[in-house]
Parts: sequence; C-alpha cells; structure tokens
Amino acid sequence: MKNIKLLIVIVALSIVSIAQAQIEPIDKNGLAIGGYDVVAYFSGTATKGFKSFSTKHNGATYYFASKDNREAFKKSPRQYLPQYDGYCAWAVGAKEAKFPINPETFDIVDGKLYLFYNAPFQGEVFDTSRPWNAETTKLLTAGKKNWPKIKKS
Repeated sequence: MKNIKLLIVIVALSIVSIAQAQIEPIDKNGLAIGGYDVVAYFSGTATKGFKSFSTKHNGATYYFASKDNREAFKKSPRQYLPQYDGYCAWAVGAKEAKFPINPETFDIVDGKLYLFYNAPFQGEVFDTSRPWNAETTKLLTAGKKNWPKIKKS
C-alpha cells in the first residue's frame, strides 16, 4: 500500500513538472512554441497542434490543431505570431531580458499574442502573467522600448 501511495505522489509531481515545463520559443529542432497552435490562442485556448498540420515560417516549424488554423496562419502569419519572438512578455517589459515560456500561459492584447514564464522559481510558482495583468499598459510601453536591444542578445 505504501508503495502505491508513493508511486501516485511521484506520478502527480511528474505531471505538475511537465505541465509547468518552460520552453524556448523555438527549440533546437526548430519547433516553435512547443508545438502549440498559435492560431488557437486567439480563440482563447492553449491547444497543442499536430505534426500533420504543420508549416514552416522563417525557418521555424509551427504545428496547428486543424487544417483551417494552418491555412489562416499561412495567409497572415504576422497576425498570429507571438510578440517578442515568443519570449516572456513580462520579462521583456519588466526585466529587459529573454525568459523561456510556458505555452499554456498567454494573453491577447489589442489583437497580439503574448506568452509568459510560469514555473517553479526559488521554491514557489512564479507566474509572470500576474504582474503583467496588474501593469499591462506600463509593461507594453516598456516592452516596445526594450525589445529592439534585447532581441539582439
């Protein structure tokens, strides 16, 4: 019985770790946003895409949940691409830095997609979408100013 309880705890912790895993906006294999569908965000959901509905854009591979989403992206990729090349929007605005992101933590502001860091940090879960939501206008202004110099780093 003890072994079963221990196994359940280990599996639960593993699932939490996976769910909160941080990724680079484009991984070493060229996959963008961990395979999440950038068009689906505009419907209010973070949705994993499929390799069978993929396309390349600027050297990166994007996955989509449907053929329609892939076609929408192909017609107007700039409309769907995340801001700051997919790096954490809060970090760009508040810390003048590039942070990895959790593709399930996002915001749409003025028709633009912003992604965020959301993972354990120094013993606590640090969800950067919370301070972003508290100061969106200020951080948007700072991000616009900071991004050109950060982008090069």
